[in-house]
Amino acid sequence: MRPITERDIRRCFVNCSKGEAQRLTVPRDLDERPWDDLDFLGWRDPGALDRAYLVTERDDGGLLGVTMRANPKSGRGFTSSSMCSLCLTAHSGGGVTLMTARRAGEAGRQGNSVGQYVCADLACSLYVRGRKKAVVAVQPIETTPVEEKIARARRNLATFVDSVLR
Repeated sequence: MRPITERDIRRCFVNCSKGEAQRLTVPRDLDERPWDDLDFLGWRDPGALDRAYLVTERDDGGLLGVTMRANPKSGRGFTSSSMCSLCLTAHSGGGVTLMTARRAGEAGRQGNSVGQYVCADLACSLYVRGRKKAVVAVQPIETTPVEEKIARARRNLATFVDSVLR
C-alpha cells in the first residue's frame, strides 16, 4: 500500500457521514507505518475500542475507507482458538473479534450491515507476511507460499469491502 495522509483517510470513507469522518481518531504514527507490508491500514480507536477503521486501495488506485464496530463480547473469555476470515490466522482468546460495518448508501441508512471475524488488532497484513506472530497454543501449519497468502487475503478483503458497497 502507498503511504497515505490524514486528509486522504478522512476523505475516503463510504459508510459514514462527512462529519463522522472528520471526527474519527486517525493514527498519529502514519509516517512510521510499514506501508510496503500493508494491504490495508486498519486501526482501533484508542478512546473507544468498539470502533475500528479500515482503509484500502482499490484497483483504480483510489482509497476506500470503512468504519466498523467491534463486538465487545466476541472473543473475550474464550480459551479456544478462532480464525480471522481475512488472513486465516488462528488466534487464541480475544485475538479475533466480530467487526460489523454499516453498508454504504441507502442500505446503511436503513440499518443494514455486514460482519466479518477479523484479527482484533487489524494487523492481518503483518500476520500473512510473518512480520507478526499470533498468540495461540497451536498455529496450524500452512505450506502455501507467502505470495499466495497475500493474494488470498487481498481477495478476502475485496469481498468484504464489496459487501459493504452493495
